[in-house]
Amino acid sequence: MPSTLALARRLMAALPLLWFATTAPAQDADAACARQAAAQAARALKAQSEPGGARDRGFLWRISKGGHDSWLYGTMHVARPDWVIPGPAVAAALRESERIALELDVTDADIARRLGAAQGPGGGEPLPQALEQRLQGQARAACIPDAISQSLSPVLLALNLAVTAGRADGLDPAYGIDAFIALLGHQLGKQVVSLETPEMQLEMLTGGTPEERVEMIDRTLADLEKGQTRRMLKRIADVWSGSRLDELERYASWCDCMKTADDRRDMKRMLDERNPAMAEQVAAWHDGGERVFAAVGSLHMIGPQGLPALLKARGYRVERIVFKR
Repeated sequence: MPSTLALARRLMAALPLLWFATTAPAQDADAACARQAAAQAARALKAQSEPGGARDRGFLWRISKGGHDSWLYGTMHVARPDWVIPGPAVAAALRESERIALELDVTDADIARRLGAAQGPGGGEPLPQALEQRLQGQARAACIPDAISQSLSPVLLALNLAVTAGRADGLDPAYGIDAFIALLGHQLGKQVVSLETPEMQLEMLTGGTPEERVEMIDRTLADLEKGQTRRMLKRIADVWSGSRLDELERYASWCDCMKTADDRRDMKRMLDERNPAMAEQVAAWHDGGERVFAAVGSLHMIGPQGLPALLKARGYRVERIVFKR
């Protein structure tokens, strides 16, 4: 079973699925949770009142072939509220595109319905009592409402705890970049589409035997209890916000998540095995004459199996757009 610090990479690779379950408000009955909710609201209000301060974040490439351009954009699935407003380069690419492609368009009504159906409490793993108590204790500490924690399967609740570990640092899946790109795309009248399905992402995140899922939950809780998940999430977010591609490309050297053969197989399954289908679909739209803005988790963009490399191998001219600071 992969180490649970490997979960950190899922924050940039495959977590729009969890946006649906983590956007509920914090529990108002708890004083600490009420303070957290107030701080989140204040950050969101501040971001809304200062839209002129938007700057480009993340990683953007222009891909060219057949006389027209498309774009690849590496996103972050948890973010701060002031990050969701695109900077000038990203906004220009969005405006010039005709089709916006995301891992999942979580704003689509059918996708939302299927996400809700997929995240039920069934999971095939009756948890040991001590592990169940630890899981529910972490859910309460994370201000996840009881209605949410009790409606999710244990493995999805554990994953939700991982993605909400950065809320104390202002990082929240409620401000995931993908969801706001989807909303903006719809507002601009673009065609917004999903590259994957909720069922595919659910299988990727929760696959394995019941015993493996119980082990994953235990290790996830251990990392949360030691603060490791929060520290890793903050570093990933800082790398994304600063558009530090060189550091992202060295991810395997600092993520503490590729030590074992299982870790490496997990990385291959979560990224390398998904990227060719994404690249093929983007290429099909582009070669059909469309200008595409493909926005997916940033780890899909690095290495010889990353989307820029795969599309370059298909004959595209690929140019990294370096943001002005």
